[in-house]
Amino acid sequence: MNGNRWIVAGLRTPFARVDGALRRLDAVALSVPVARAMAAELSAGDRPDFLAWGCVAPNLGWSNIAREVVIDAKLDPATPAFSTVLACATSMVAAIEAAGMLGGPRSLALCGGVESMSRVQIGLNQGLSDWIRRVGQARSAGERIDRLTELRARDVRLHVPSIANRATGRSMGEHCEEMAKQWNIARADQDRIALQSHQRAVKAMTAGFFDDLVIPVEGNAKDAVPRADSSAEKLASLKPAFDRASGRGTITAGNASPLTDGAAAVWVADDAGLERLPAERPRARLVDWEIAAVDVFHEGLLMAPAYAIPRLLARHGLTLESIDLWELHEAFAAQVLCNVAALESEDFRREMVRVDARLGRFPWERFNPNGGSISIGHPFGATGARILSQAVKELAALGPGKRAVVSICADGGLAAVALLEGA
Repeated sequence: MNGNRWIVAGLRTPFARVDGALRRLDAVALSVPVARAMAAELSAGDRPDFLAWGCVAPNLGWSNIAREVVIDAKLDPATPAFSTVLACATSMVAAIEAAGMLGGPRSLALCGGVESMSRVQIGLNQGLSDWIRRVGQARSAGERIDRLTELRARDVRLHVPSIANRATGRSMGEHCEEMAKQWNIARADQDRIALQSHQRAVKAMTAGFFDDLVIPVEGNAKDAVPRADSSAEKLASLKPAFDRASGRGTITAGNASPLTDGAAAVWVADDAGLERLPAERPRARLVDWEIAAVDVFHEGLLMAPAYAIPRLLARHGLTLESIDLWELHEAFAAQVLCNVAALESEDFRREMVRVDARLGRFPWERFNPNGGSISIGHPFGATGARILSQAVKELAALGPGKRAVVSICADGGLAAVALLEGA
């Protein structure tokens, strides 16, 4: 990339639990108010040079949700738009992609993502779909009758999307339980991370931190997930959600991110694009980024951040304590703790990641100061943009030159990590 690339804090809907306050809106409808509000920040007659948007759960009603958002939001129809997907890192990868596309006539991109877990579409399984197509393609009544008899009972099934990895057949929680056991992550430590997440999110809401990041939708102006009444005792009373049989399960509904509805966006700009945005919007320089992948059959499914972060830091001669703000996606408290344990392990860094630089200790006091995905919620496609906006705003409060790392683990053994610097 030639020249600076900037992430400018954007807007999002309130986040709500699945089948909660936003249950009436599908993914496009959830995205529309965010895209409209973002576009309204530009001067009259101006528009984004392009839009990059993502949604993880598939829907047969569209193939390019980004373009549907442009149309339904009544943005300038001349705005190009493309969709992208990288599981939970979707909207952060959209921002990274956009940063690489800026230059010349393109200086400003609107990037975001969405998930409506309340409106996930159930479809026909492949065998039933194939049979219906064959019946429809019949050229005569006799041929149609013959094909009607081809249907087998085993084919009469629906396809219900699940929160599971296709290749392994196991859920994210089941994989994370394995990671927790491998890294000896205690239940009490997971509950501590979860409680801290809720306490910090509630404190940030009370202080107005989210007021210029969240727009009202469906009569809701605040996130519905953070719990002011959460306590160590309540969290400790919850039963394991994934490993109930062995008696060693540690992941519960309390120390994992909930299924969530919501949409979020950020601006991505070069120096020229930055001048097109309101001066009061917090911004940070996108210094660098890294993506990584692990073998889902032989390594922890959600351990890719432990590979991406050392590579990114080593490239810039930084240690863990060189970073002033750590925004880590809290898919599960156990996942955060496993990755941090790996980051602090010299053997793991040297033997698995093949990075020789010493990284030191992880500064927990700089971790997710305004809450994370456990307390705020996790609409898969929206989480990247939510975390980026949160990090950029916090960096603005810390002052120029301060650094942040934003890290998101993703299904498929993937991770995306960004290094930001305050303006």
